Amino acid sequence: MIVKHLRWIIVSLVALATVINYIDRSALAVMWPGIAEDLGLDKSDYANIITVFMIAYAIGQSLFGKIFDAIGTRFGFLLSIVVWSASIALHAVATTVMSFSIFRALLGLGEAGNWPGATKANAEWFPARERALAQGIFNAGASLGSIIAPPFIALLYAFLGWQATFIVIGVLGFLWIIPWLIIYKSAPDTHPWITAEERAHILSGQPHKAAENVIPEYVPTMRELLQHRQSWGVISARFFVDPIWWLFVAWLPLYLHEKFGFDIQQIGAFAWVPYVGAAIGAIFGGWFSGHLLKRGYSVNFARKTAIALGCGIMLPALLFSAVAATPMLAMLLIAVILFGFQTTIGNIQTLPSDYFSGKTVGTLAGISGTSAVVSVIITIQLVPIMTEGGNYAPFFILGALLCPLALAAIWFAGPINPVLRKP
Repeated sequence: MIVKHLRWIIVSLVALATVINYIDRSALAVMWPGIAEDLGLDKSDYANIITVFMIAYAIGQSLFGKIFDAIGTRFGFLLSIVVWSASIALHAVATTVMSFSIFRALLGLGEAGNWPGATKANAEWFPARERALAQGIFNAGASLGSIIAPPFIALLYAFLGWQATFIVIGVLGFLWIIPWLIIYKSAPDTHPWITAEERAHILSGQPHKAAENVIPEYVPTMRELLQHRQSWGVISARFFVDPIWWLFVAWLPLYLHEKFGFDIQQIGAFAWVPYVGAAIGAIFGGWFSGHLLKRGYSVNFARKTAIALGCGIMLPALLFSAVAATPMLAMLLIAVILFGFQTTIGNIQTLPSDYFSGKTVGTLAGISGTSAVVSVIITIQLVPIMTEGGNYAPFFILGALLCPLALAAIWFAGPINPVLRKP
């Protein structure tokens, strides 16, 4: 069987996995007011449970980065989604902070694999000029999951309660495995369904493959990888920029509850709005970078321009959000923030494949993801302190301060070109 445009089917499957990923991780935040009331828990308990998740998520990023490079994309995704789907279903039997923390840790460990896996699939299946758009489609899956999750989870909660809701969403990941194993048989160079034209299109656009005709492929060890300033540029950029996204993923439902007095049904009706901006930004950021490449600009210029544009959009919107007085104004401003974030992050996430060959991409994506999670853990612990008394202005100001730091990290990395030799 021959399938045209197979790479777009692959990217759609990974995007669907990302939708499920974000439905699963968002469920606790959406249902927390009801869970907290049932079990007698508070905001500090929530922060601690989320911190445990993020610690496991940090470990999982680096762990799965190596796993994907070792066993490949097909089985790496299989392992990742089995672990996270089983763990979200187990939330149904949690009754204490300890039990929630244990299951949340397993969820974080499994869900972490989605991102180095997506980056590796991108590097394998797309030429350099299409990677930012492909990464944008992956990230649009995160935004779509965040759009779907509040009303979907609120509806399930209203009819089934929180325990049954966790079981239902756990089933989604196991269903995803079926088409994944059928369709993702191998990388494009050996996949039996790919057309000769698409295989040539993909492989001819791999800068490292082209470089192999001149010098042997450079596959650095972990130590060598960390000796390159390009690696530290990616790691630092993720450290500074990722907390902006997670401030809203983790705290938006509680912000609406504390700032505007929303209940679970109202959270379900409003909390999806900002992620429409995120979904548009994910596609726009990938399209914009690819558009610049098609016009003849270098990868260095295209990626940095898109990243700078996203940061320039985020910073003023974060500052204005600090004084937003109505829920609708706040939601619209946060939509602008997340549009800018996704414009930026999609291009940052392509950098491992811009710098290094496919045999190293998962490792660098995992390390930079771990760096991102470390900073997210720090900010999550700061939020209850910063928002004492329901004042969320410091919350938004913190996000604004991170934008120029992320941009500086990208410029520190130097030109965005393939790294072909040891430092």
